[in-house]
Amino acid sequence: MQKDKNFLIAQLGKSVGLKGELKLNLHTDFPEQFKKGRVLKTQRGELEIESYNPKRGLIKIVGYDTPEAAKTLTNTKIYSSEEETREYCKLKDGEYFWFDLIGSNVFENGELLGTIKDITRLPQGDYFVIETSKDLVEKKMPKSFLLPYLPNFIKNIDISTKSIEATGAKDILEAS
Repeated sequence: MQKDKNFLIAQLGKSVGLKGELKLNLHTDFPEQFKKGRVLKTQRGELEIESYNPKRGLIKIVGYDTPEAAKTLTNTKIYSSEEETREYCKLKDGEYFWFDLIGSNVFENGELLGTIKDITRLPQGDYFVIETSKDLVEKKMPKSFLLPYLPNFIKNIDISTKSIEATGAKDILEAS
């Protein structure tokens, strides 16, 4: 998910058409951040967006005007920093960036169950990957477990204190 505090947000795919457009494979829920003029960070250096067509999933990079030139960018990974993500991606009330949730402690009825180490996206939805607290591991509980990121399991999220109040999470832990 991360590369030196930068987050993978997309990868350039194959060249499409005669003008140097490329398929854009998104790894983000925020396609609106791909705007004309934005300079993208990649493992090859910086690239500037000339145009983006979200309906077709195609992007054009400044200076890559032929299919042959565009092909040299195939498989290039695009990264965004936390600051850029906050600038280009607007959240609605009750929405959070994954990097704000990772590292949060998960509690149920005041008991620390563990810490979110990652978030994984499965076909059924997003799941917190929780490293179980040492106290519970010493009581022969699993070292980690998955908790669905759904309203019926997550009662409250406080980003400022990096704490999440859950319900039913201990049952999931015990059944893991």
